[in-house]
Amino acid sequence: MPTLMFMLMMFCAGITVALQPSINARLAQKVGILESACISFAVGTVALLLVVLVSGRVGFRGAGGALWWEWTGGLLGALFVSTTIVAVPRIGTAAAMAATIAAQLMTGILLDHFGLFGLKQVPFDLKRLAGMLLLLAGAALVFRR
Repeated sequence: MPTLMFMLMMFCAGITVALQPSINARLAQKVGILESACISFAVGTVALLLVVLVSGRVGFRGAGGALWWEWTGGLLGALFVSTTIVAVPRIGTAAAMAATIAAQLMTGILLDHFGLFGLKQVPFDLKRLAGMLLLLAGAALVFRR
């Protein structure tokens, strides 16, 4: 698949990341913060389970051999969803996303630079530094009231 296709896929995924906290925050007004996060993950789990079943790729055999930290993705996702449910009504979706995206980029740069989790190593350079600083400046502008 061409790189442009992956960029387009991630752009679309970014739209969903911006929509999800606002939708979950709205649901939290009706059912509560933790309940909203729980519903969000339950609906997502059911949707993914249906996709796995329909795709015919039901194969969880390797899960038992995973290291303990490889199981923490769902926990981190739950923390993220719960945090955004609390933050979005107080600081707004744009400010919450600006902080999230800035933190994601900085963390991604570190993960890439050190090739953590066995992923491809991409060295830190001046272009990445400039991108990070520009994104931080943009986030600061979004936070400004």
